[in-house]
Amino acid sequence: MNKKVLTFEEAAQYMGMSKSCLYKMTSQKLISHYKPNGKLIFFALEDIETFLLSVRVKPLSEIDQAASSYVVTGKHKQA
Repeated sequence: MNKKVLTFEEAAQYMGMSKSCLYKMTSQKLISHYKPNGKLIFFALEDIETFLLSVRVKPLSEIDQAASSYVVTGKHKQA
């Protein structure tokens, strides 16, 4: 996708979610969005990607490695 700014419909499709779910997120201010004329909603592609990658779930291999490191050193390593 070469666009930097997405319409509401494009953003919902890009994120793989329903328009009603995305609208609920905008009304609850859970995702950054723009309303230049007070009605239409737009999204910066960079903001969407940041949102989609905001909560990383670690794989079991990383959790096991951190647990082993903690047992050996007694210190919690922040990732």
